[in-house]
Amino acid sequence: MSFWDIIWFIIVFFAFASYLMVLFSIVGDLFRDPSVSGGMKAVWVVCLVFFTFITAVVYLVVRGRGMNERSAKVYEQARQAQENYVRSLAGSGTSAPEQIAKAKELLDSGAISADEFATLKQKAMA
Repeated sequence: MSFWDIIWFIIVFFAFASYLMVLFSIVGDLFRDPSVSGGMKAVWVVCLVFFTFITAVVYLVVRGRGMNERSAKVYEQARQAQENYVRSLAGSGTSAPEQIAKAKELLDSGAISADEFATLKQKAMA
């Protein structure tokens, strides 16, 4: 194997890996999009199998902007879910004295009983 055979192999391998990444992103986007019917999804997949390069280029030209928007939407939903999860683990963000004061106000107004106040006080102190 000569030096140029190795260089050619690297170039071809890079092109093939890039092409596979594009195909997987197209298929992922296609099945993530709820606005496309099942029949159209089947047509796109069949075309991707038999006319791979042309279909991939057409898909990227026709639906490329939508791919970006759907990807950004999925990313935003995941980020929002993560933030909500972190907030739920962090608690309400109020200090123990503030929580006890609020519980005392509820006790004084008659909204909770003395036992419930004691429970809330123990949770705030923990």
